[in-house]
Amino acid sequence: MLLSTVAGLLVPFLSWFCDGSRHTGPKTLSFQLRHYHAVSSEAKVLFHDARPSQNLEADPSTDYSLRSRAVKTHRPVSLSALAEARTRSIRFAQSALLDWDEDEVLGPDVESRETLLELAKMTNNAYLEPGEAGWYELGGDWNVSYPVGWEPDADGFRGHVFATPDNSTVVLSIKGTSAGYVGGGGPTSKKDKFNDNLLFSCCCARVDWTWTTVCDCYRGGWKCEQNCLERSLVEESLFYSIGTNLYYNLTYMYPESNIWIIGHSLGGSLASLLGVTFGAPVVAIESPGEKMAAGRLHLPSPPEVQHITHIYHTADPIAMGTCNGILSSCALGGYAMESRCHLGRSIVYDTVSNLSWSVDVRTHGIVNIIEKLLSQPWPPSEEAGREVPEAIVEEDCVECFSWDFGDYPTTKGAPGSTRGLHEL
Repeated sequence: MLLSTVAGLLVPFLSWFCDGSRHTGPKTLSFQLRHYHAVSSEAKVLFHDARPSQNLEADPSTDYSLRSRAVKTHRPVSLSALAEARTRSIRFAQSALLDWDEDEVLGPDVESRETLLELAKMTNNAYLEPGEAGWYELGGDWNVSYPVGWEPDADGFRGHVFATPDNSTVVLSIKGTSAGYVGGGGPTSKKDKFNDNLLFSCCCARVDWTWTTVCDCYRGGWKCEQNCLERSLVEESLFYSIGTNLYYNLTYMYPESNIWIIGHSLGGSLASLLGVTFGAPVVAIESPGEKMAAGRLHLPSPPEVQHITHIYHTADPIAMGTCNGILSSCALGGYAMESRCHLGRSIVYDTVSNLSWSVDVRTHGIVNIIEKLLSQPWPPSEEAGREVPEAIVEEDCVECFSWDFGDYPTTKGAPGSTRGLHEL
């Protein structure tokens, strides 16, 4: 499995190194829905083709039109060094220093409100099937069959794949958490919660003694076994590992294409982690902080990650990293959302100061971003001559400061093995 994983990693980079004409300058791109993707209970990635409109020239409204622009990214100068780095990460949970080449690719224009709006609608639709309540019709009659892997009992990683008519750009949209406070549960909610609690908690979702942890790395008090945490995040059944396999499949299907990754909530954090891994442009909406998880996964660390853009507002405690503590809405729902630091740059709408929104987990749903923020001009930005708030780097961000992460071997009767009362 390790050899196939490393070999699959080389596929997207071979196309990058061999193709010297990927960037052709900013332009407007039109996308069609091409595939649904889902993961079976056996952690196999499944694709289902969406049947496109029969006459796009006669009915151009069936396209999703987005503005693009040049985005700076970094790629390892050596394919062999990249393969070795990922091998060390997967097998030994160790980081490796790499040399990087700076490059430009065509990415979404994150300063365009209309482009962010269309991407947000694509992201919302990752939770749904066409025609289902809440689905955004982005222009045209999408004639599709029932997708493989989206049956009522399917419980894995889900989303959609969009592509331009010439296949030059492909957008992978990843579904986030399906839970009551973000718009309903569903068959994926159990695995969604498990991945949330593993990726975004300080130590295996150990909030207090009543919680059942999601890994056995807690060592009592405020001590957590670092190596144990890192091993827990690379299991093949976890969403990050599934996402890398999905990305390999896309690069096999579209070897010459520029791939963008988008997502909301958990889906946005996964999009960002994949974007760091492969250097793909990312737009993540209302995502929990994923920087801590990236470090635990020992992802390659390029000099900068400005190709990753987060969008969220100040009334969302999940994206802001304030939905924590035993009495928080997240904890009461069984979610240990303790991370707060984001990679890349963040476009933050100050809805608390400008719209007098109350901080409430119910504002986390992506429909709030679509209907209340991106669907109309944002006055503070217009006054500054912009369409959206300026993207900024989150500096001096600290999380899990109370915890001590180190080498704490398991001992007989260690607190980490105790089963609590709060079922996750």
